[in-house]
Amino acid sequence: MVPSAGHYERHATQDVGWLRAAVLGANDGILSTASLILGVAAAHGTRQAVLTAGAAGLVAGAMSMAAGEYVSVHSQADAEKADLRRERAELAADAVGERGELAAIYVGRGLDPVLAATVADQLSAHDALGAHARDELGLSDALRARPIQAALASAASFAAGAGLPVLVVHFAAGANLIAFVALTSLLSLALLGALAAQAGGAPVVIGAVRVTFWGALAMAVTAGVGALFGTAV
Repeated sequence: MVPSAGHYERHATQDVGWLRAAVLGANDGILSTASLILGVAAAHGTRQAVLTAGAAGLVAGAMSMAAGEYVSVHSQADAEKADLRRERAELAADAVGERGELAAIYVGRGLDPVLAATVADQLSAHDALGAHARDELGLSDALRARPIQAALASAASFAAGAGLPVLVVHFAAGANLIAFVALTSLLSLALLGALAAQAGGAPVVIGAVRVTFWGALAMAVTAGVGALFGTAV
């Protein structure tokens, strides 16, 4: 059955750019801030010191995530633009040769040489640069690098994740602060891992277990370091 002209089907890969940044930001926000809080708390820091450390970690982490994601994705965007400029110049210099290159790609994917040449001619007549960007360079609108979007998503998701352990510190009883922060953070990491796995079409349980294991390890090590230095002081 041939799809109608208005047929549209959404795939998980269309969300991969923002999803990767959002998941990474939220995961880092919960894990790094909770670990920082546990480290300071284990070192016998006062409630105010723990809360201040958490808030500072939230702000610093969000800015760091935004800057790092922007620089990283902007480098990818620069590389994509350079490839497109090179392809545009090659098309201007040798359009016939570029159509042959495009036809060879389609032959390699299983088309008959005659049909491949016809497809290459028609796509080149419609949008030669777009055809080469998609089929030769592997670039598409869905997967195109978007630095500002990635930076904002990273900062917002980090802040949202980091806000959880900070709120727990604000409301939790002093004697149970470490237990409350660790428990709520691990449960949140498990939920985040499950949601990310589901959105990406991966096994939910494996995604949740993987994130929770590494989160527990990071928090345990940080709390251990805090307890060690706190005892030494």
